[in-house]
Amino acid sequence: MHHYIEKILRAKVYDVAEETPLDFAPTLSERLDNRVYLKREDLQPVFSFKLRGAYNKMAALNAEQIARGVIAASAEIMHKAWRWLPKSLVSKP
Repeated sequence: MHHYIEKILRAKVYDVAEETPLDFAPTLSERLDNRVYLKREDLQPVFSFKLRGAYNKMAALNAEQIARGVIAASAEIMHKAWRWLPKSLVSKP
């Protein structure tokens, strides 16, 4: 488990994404008779986890694929995530 957590913390996505907290949800925990935590992805610059997906997709493309262009068809939140990506990622050499 420790190795997995280290891999997550070293992920390149943190070049653009914030490390967001896990918040304990006492009311939900009590209702479900379990300890429930909420991952606060609403604290990302674009208020969503979509930033991670957009970054991971762009980072996986090679220069030729990027040169052909990228079209993203999605809701407003995903659009914000694509716009948030650094220009250096979009224009790979």
